[in-house]
Amino acid sequence: MLVAFDFDGTLSDSEMTVLLGERNGTAADMADITERAMNNEIEYAQSLRQRCALLEDLPDAEAQAAFDQVELRAGAADVIADLREAGVYVAILTGGFERGVARALEHEGVEVDAIVANRLPVADDALTGEVEGPLIEGTKDDALEVLAAAVGEDMADTVAVGDGANDLPMLEVAGLAVGFDPKPAVAPSCDTIVDSMVELGEVLESEDVLD
Repeated sequence: MLVAFDFDGTLSDSEMTVLLGERNGTAADMADITERAMNNEIEYAQSLRQRCALLEDLPDAEAQAAFDQVELRAGAADVIADLREAGVYVAILTGGFERGVARALEHEGVEVDAIVANRLPVADDALTGEVEGPLIEGTKDDALEVLAAAVGEDMADTVAVGDGANDLPMLEVAGLAVGFDPKPAVAPSCDTIVDSMVELGEVLESEDVLD
């Protein structure tokens, strides 16, 4: 069994680009672009590049301070730990950034089996305003299929958990699609919807993902 989580808005109620934007006064613009992308009003790759361009010349020390603020939402660490104890392969597929995901997991003392995320390049100790990684143009359905093949799982034995428009591809191909307080454009593609990590744990138990 393989469970793939989105990060921002799902495992975390932080939004990394907004936290970064608070460091240079662009948080309101970040939030607006993010909301439009999550509601499927603008194409995700375009929105991500727009947001990262706003971070050009942000000192990397400030970026790291923003990543240090990223936290898992209440109960997320318990769900991750329970899944891994049950032998489930746990992945995070996010258009967000590796450093923020890693810090949030480290804060809670939990690990996952795979993180597929993007990166913010640094030059001369500052962000370049560019973004690199597999989930800019690449989509989460491809990432989920690659992971499933790598660990020898059928797509029927995969669970995807997400909330925004860029999660739609993986929600549509997973064996079980769980919307975590999903955006209106996303809800119709979900098999079930939850609003808390406690509810998610109950769904995973009822579907025999967790014993």
